[in-house]
Amino acid sequence: MKPTTWQDRVLRGFDRAAERYDRSAGLQRSVAWRLAQLTRREGIPEGLWVDLGTGTGHLATALEQLHPGHKVQRLDGSQAMLRGHPDEAEVLHWDLTTGLPDWSEAPTLLASSFCLHWLPEPQRCLQQWIRRLSPDGLLAVALPVEGCFPQWHESARRCRVRCTALPFPSTDALLRTIPAQQLRMTHRVSYTVSSSSLPLLLKPLRRIGAGTSPQSPLPLRDWRRLQHEWSDRQNDGQLRLTWVIQLLLIRG
Repeated sequence: MKPTTWQDRVLRGFDRAAERYDRSAGLQRSVAWRLAQLTRREGIPEGLWVDLGTGTGHLATALEQLHPGHKVQRLDGSQAMLRGHPDEAEVLHWDLTTGLPDWSEAPTLLASSFCLHWLPEPQRCLQQWIRRLSPDGLLAVALPVEGCFPQWHESARRCRVRCTALPFPSTDALLRTIPAQQLRMTHRVSYTVSSSSLPLLLKPLRRIGAGTSPQSPLPLRDWRRLQHEWSDRQNDGQLRLTWVIQLLLIRG
């Protein structure tokens, strides 16, 4: 029997979360629309447009609504996620850990939101995506980066328990892979969410399938210590968690 890999665990997590994903993915939806809006400032040629790691299709839907008349191919490794797309949508079940498909034409738009950080060697994947663009094409990417969840990291340090948050790529490492003359825009945005308890604060991660971690789970006693020491509890009693999202526009 083939051993279960980290990527297998990630895809299974998203398969299990597919039916409830949209109810808990408010941040992912917001970032997808923000990225799609940025593409309106760019002249994108006709041709093949693809949403890489589409999930339930937030980015593809935003792109199609903001660019009327353009259809976006929706590509994902989770069959369960793809089953929720409209019947008229063009979907492709594809494991991005194996690279990109051999399309009959070079894409004029590759777009991806909340996907790249799940892939092995994100910097190498980013380089591959850039190389596959048509010469006048555009790559639009949004992903969480190093600097996410400072409250989680600081709280774990203070109470001396392991931080089981997913490690994210660094912005500097990503930018080093992009030829300067091809980088159209780089922008970082922060989003902070809050809740009254640690389980409720982290619940959306689990509900959207993003709770998979390469580390083993903490024992219950360590979770209790972590909640007690959470470093961003304000006078209102709410615990806070901050995402740092990197937005990139890159020309082919």
